[in-house]
Amino acid sequence: MKGVILTAGEGTRMRPLTLTRPKTMVPIGCKPILQYNVEALRDAGVTEITLIVGYHQDVIKNHFKDGSSLGVNINYVTQEKRLGTAHAIGTIANILEGAFIILNGDIIIESQLIRDLIDKYQSTDAKSILTLTQVNDPSSFGVVELDGDRITNLIEKPAPGETTSNWINAGIYLFDDDIFHAIKETPKSSRGEYEITDSIKIQMDRNEKVLGMLYSDKWIDVGKPWELLTVNAEYLEGMIESEIYGEIEDGVTIHGPVFVGENSIIRSGSYIMGPIFIGSNCDIGPNTFLRKCTCIGNGVKIGNAVEIKNSIIMDDTNINHLSYVGDSIIGANCNIAAGTNIANLRFDDGNVKLTVKGDRIDSGRRKLGVIFADGVKTGINSSFNPGVKVGLNSKIGAGAIISKDIPSNKLVLPKQQQLILDQ
Repeated sequence: MKGVILTAGEGTRMRPLTLTRPKTMVPIGCKPILQYNVEALRDAGVTEITLIVGYHQDVIKNHFKDGSSLGVNINYVTQEKRLGTAHAIGTIANILEGAFIILNGDIIIESQLIRDLIDKYQSTDAKSILTLTQVNDPSSFGVVELDGDRITNLIEKPAPGETTSNWINAGIYLFDDDIFHAIKETPKSSRGEYEITDSIKIQMDRNEKVLGMLYSDKWIDVGKPWELLTVNAEYLEGMIESEIYGEIEDGVTIHGPVFVGENSIIRSGSYIMGPIFIGSNCDIGPNTFLRKCTCIGNGVKIGNAVEIKNSIIMDDTNINHLSYVGDSIIGANCNIAAGTNIANLRFDDGNVKLTVKGDRIDSGRRKLGVIFADGVKTGINSSFNPGVKVGLNSKIGAGAIISKDIPSNKLVLPKQQQLILDQ
């Protein structure tokens, strides 16, 4: 059995984090979303893996290379034009024979799901098997109607009352190579894309056996930036014991499990409340306060008397002394100047809202700080209101108070007025 992961897309709802990386390469638990799926396939015994890449594919290739570091063999196929899931799967028609598993790269699953999928295929004569999971509100998903385990209908993003089913397509499939014949006959959808669900409907119209496999264990679809914090916390809370490969100076207090990577140092006076992940080549402290469910990437420097709570800090970022970062996602190669304060609680105590693809969305979170793209620089004593997003390589001047989103490549300077009076 071979595995295929769809990872060509950008993930526009994740901007500005996806301006420099595909959505599947945004880190959770200090490793990319995509890596969880590669490891799930491997742990289920699927070691021949094809990644269908496109947007910022160099980021994926530089991270995974040939896959040998993870115990798999990875090859890459480029989807030059991103014209839908059926189009993406069609790009491998000439390189795969027999049955194969397809995963959407932006979900997170367990290896047992892959094992169960293979077992179901081997015990039936199905042409296609879709993994199904149950949700409370199916209106944002592809809904599946069933007769036993046979799929009788697929409805994309149903209107209220259009279906009574809460079982949705989880984006995990097992196909035999007959699917390529259906893909060739698949027309463009109303969205102007070739949808794999339309290919599956062609199989159903031919009375070919298309089955659903119900799945109720872990299935995580990370679609919006703040959901990264929720899933990151879930994975870090799975840590049981500390693993220390770097240096912990005398006078450091640690409560709970902590991972410290090679060549990292935690300096005296720092107080750490696990679970915390700290990557390699980091310099933390002195007197830093790290609160639980914080994930710090590689090459990060955190200065004196900094407090960080429930945040994701990506590689090679500096957070300088006397700063506070709460419930935030900070991109790679950022420089957070001394005295920067990031608010994570609205003054009225309501849920924090963010702008996603032009719409104001309630995050459902009472505490949420900022989303910074890569290369953001803040000036000393700058402040950020909850829910602010700052684009790629933008710079915020000293003393600025930021209450709205800042696009990429902008310089923001506060307008000041000074009075100089005789004494």
